[in-house]
Amino acid sequence: MEDRYTYVIVGAGLTGVSAVEGIREVGSDSTILLIGREEDLPYDRPPLSKSLWLGKKQVDEIHLRDRSFFGDKGVDLQLGAEVSALDAKAKTIGTSGGATCRYDKLLLATGGQPRRLDVPGGDLPALFYYRTLADYTRIREQAAAGKSAIVVGGGFIGSEMAAALHSNGVQVTMVYGGPYLVDRVCPADLGRALQADYVSRGITVHAEDVPVAFKDRDGRVAMTTKSGQEIEADFAIVGIGIQPETTLAERAGLEIGNGVVVDEFQRTSEATILAAGDVAAFPYEALGGRMRIEHWDHALHHGKQAGKNMAGADEAYTYMPYFFSDLFEFGYEAVGEVDSRLSVVADWQEEHKTGVLYYLADDMVRGVMLCNVWEKVGEARALIRAAKKVKPEELMGAIK
Repeated sequence: MEDRYTYVIVGAGLTGVSAVEGIREVGSDSTILLIGREEDLPYDRPPLSKSLWLGKKQVDEIHLRDRSFFGDKGVDLQLGAEVSALDAKAKTIGTSGGATCRYDKLLLATGGQPRRLDVPGGDLPALFYYRTLADYTRIREQAAAGKSAIVVGGGFIGSEMAAALHSNGVQVTMVYGGPYLVDRVCPADLGRALQADYVSRGITVHAEDVPVAFKDRDGRVAMTTKSGQEIEADFAIVGIGIQPETTLAERAGLEIGNGVVVDEFQRTSEATILAAGDVAAFPYEALGGRMRIEHWDHALHHGKQAGKNMAGADEAYTYMPYFFSDLFEFGYEAVGEVDSRLSVVADWQEEHKTGVLYYLADDMVRGVMLCNVWEKVGEARALIRAAKKVKPEELMGAIK
């Protein structure tokens, strides 16, 4: 006999756990299966490139909930299980272990998988595609003071991991294709200032360059770049973004477009299947377009709203998620469309260290980055929602 659940949640990360909380906010008389491929209890991902490396948290402090939480909520938690089949018409899932179960409604909270390098040697054992707690544990064993590491990628994960490793006494060499650090969100002057700070600390930077091959050299990694650089290190970390994990959705015949396409209620093209978090391409109400967001705050709120909607709340997702990063002493919070291709107006208190960046399109504020300016995300959201045309001089001092 097949098991049957009122709600099945595929993906046991922050989105999935938040969905459980959303379901239980609406009602308690239902059965829930939360199933995830990782063996570890659900955990927060930001500490993997931040506080775990700085000694601010230990591994046992990053779990989202202890095991008793799931029992108290009436959740069947199945970890280390891979969902390999989804039949939207029959409303069933199947696992790689051969088990099947039926559902009334299902949530895809499958997140994403690290983008991989399609180059010779791209699968070497000492080459880590950084994403999970298991990855952290393996790298932590190698990242002793005096060791050397190559970090491929100059975006969020690459820049954070380079800082984290350097702070632990690892000699770091960065290689990335962009002209400067975090070039997708930072305007050129800020990105180059951050890059110069990394170099001043002893991090070697090869910008506008990419790996073309890796070789194993007595257990170490030898990398060749497009420009002809030959770089050797004890290990390498690749952080070049993620691909939304849409395999199940594709097999079920759901609409795909830069992720699983959902409406404002997180419903996919199949009404009994919802999707949320990193994998979902959703209508961003405040910005008036469809987006896919890979940040912690979005996973938290999108997941919870999806859970509430599975249980019948029927509420549109209108929240504006923020994101954050810490690069040595430069920390920031940002909200909205923070894209370096937009027109950027800077209001610095101390140039490239403390201040506010406003990202404009058609003379309207679309995004805000708060650089070492704290507890102002609410004001930034209000400014974006206002959707008023502004002159650059009107933004000076708008957020302090």
